[in-house]
Amino acid sequence: MSGTLLYRLLTGDDTSAFCHKVSAALASGWRLHGSPAYAFDAQNGVMRCAQAVTKEVDRPYNPDMKLGAQ
Repeated sequence: MSGTLLYRLLTGDDTSAFCHKVSAALASGWRLHGSPAYAFDAQNGVMRCAQAVTKEVDRPYNPDMKLGAQ
């Protein structure tokens, strides 16, 4: 069986908490996929950011399991 590639899009306000979220994903075996994205949320007056990550696992994709737990 070949590996299954999982995809997650991490999002949040542009704060250190978002950086910690991405760092935790990397420490759990996820890899960066593409460049981060930034956008200004005018309604709330904050910058928002997003980073896609992928992870190859040796089991079938399970949509009932949280991606972070796979």
